[in-house]
Amino acid sequence: MLTSFNDAQARRALELAREALDVEGEAIRKLSARLDRDDSVPRAVALMMACKGRVVVSGMGKSGHIGRKIAATLASTGTPALFLHPGEAAHGDLGMVTSQDVLIAISYSGESSELAIVIPAVKRMGVPVIAITGKPESSLALAADVHLDVSVEKEACPLNLAPTASTTATLALGDALAVALLELRGFKSDDFARSHPGGALGRRLLTHVRDVMRSGDAVPKVKPDALLTDALLEISHKGMGMTAIVDDGGRPVGVFTDGDLRRLIEKVQDFSKLVIRDVMHANPRRVHPEQLAVDAVAVMEEFRINQMLVVDASDVLVGALHIHDLTRAKVI
Repeated sequence: MLTSFNDAQARRALELAREALDVEGEAIRKLSARLDRDDSVPRAVALMMACKGRVVVSGMGKSGHIGRKIAATLASTGTPALFLHPGEAAHGDLGMVTSQDVLIAISYSGESSELAIVIPAVKRMGVPVIAITGKPESSLALAADVHLDVSVEKEACPLNLAPTASTTATLALGDALAVALLELRGFKSDDFARSHPGGALGRRLLTHVRDVMRSGDAVPKVKPDALLTDALLEISHKGMGMTAIVDDGGRPVGVFTDGDLRRLIEKVQDFSKLVIRDVMHANPRRVHPEQLAVDAVAVMEEFRINQMLVVDASDVLVGALHIHDLTRAKVI
């Protein structure tokens, strides 16, 4: 604990933090209000929609940090994009840019010397340029095909020097462009999952029942006329806490679980002559291999069961799922 940090300083810290958030919030509100002033945003979106290559985002310093995030957001929401460092671009990295691309150049002053070298080169290639600046009369703004104005009345920095409100406004505008493109492209949650295969959403939307189910000899099953004792051996050997009961065509007609056994023990003393069809649960819950694993989770949670049978289009048993299989696959 910082014992030298007194109550007055704590109050002042909160006051300064709120002021900074208020300034940045106001900058975004005013940016939103300016969008109807001209057609620059629709034109910028149209250029990116028509792009057959990638959206190349470039900027120096803090603008570069914001540009990296904008490029990453575009790429993850259906618009191929990359970040190009303008300093490196002048020393060979400009080779990343093709005539099929669109360039987003970010500089609040609009007078970045590094971008001033890049812009003529990409213009000679026929690459459309979208400039994001706070100075509509700047060199970059005037050289661009489309200019997006992110000017702010003041920075959140008390000295009005550190890029704060201006970078927040730029980042928010980048998000706004990405969201507009996402919607207009018809980008869906499963598309998002494909670009995030390592994340939780990717696992939920890309993992199918067939990917995690047990199949072949790992699936416990017995015929309806099997003795209960034989069914218990099948449950024990296969380690799923249940067995399916299938007819001669391989279609499930019932299921018997560890829970059913515990309940049966309370009522029956001699199991030796019991037949499984007499104690099974008929019409067990089923899923299909091509269904999403998360759909199976929903059924399990709704009916408070730990196992499910997997059947094909002909209702033939092809697999089985245990809740632990889904947990190991990190679907839940």
